[in-house]
Amino acid sequence: MMKRVFLTGLAMLVSATAVAQQVMDDGSRIVLPLETQQCNLPSAPPPIPETPVKSDLLDAQKGVKRFQGEMEVYRSCLDKDADSPELSSGNIQAISNAHNYSVDMEERVAAMFNEAVRAYKDNLAKD
Repeated sequence: MMKRVFLTGLAMLVSATAVAQQVMDDGSRIVLPLETQQCNLPSAPPPIPETPVKSDLLDAQKGVKRFQGEMEVYRSCLDKDADSPELSSGNIQAISNAHNYSVDMEERVAAMFNEAVRAYKDNLAKD
């Protein structure tokens, strides 16, 4: 499971790098503005054991909520200057890409948490 998450993240990083090299119709490169590059993309919470117990889920739930709050701060930072007339269409596309990546990342973390809850419930049903 952890390998799959790592490989997915690596693939997205490589594809994001490839996208960063693209040029828009107006000749601008898809690159985050300098101010936006200072925004701190939070790290995902630690992995949940494959056979979680209740305390694992409670800890994971706190981690997911913390992560979601940090993602809100990150997206606010991204969006802070998104309406600036000084931005090129490439800058705007890069901000949109970063925003979308953060949403995808948050959805993957939520899916992993939900999977752990199902594993916990399945384990309870066996007892």
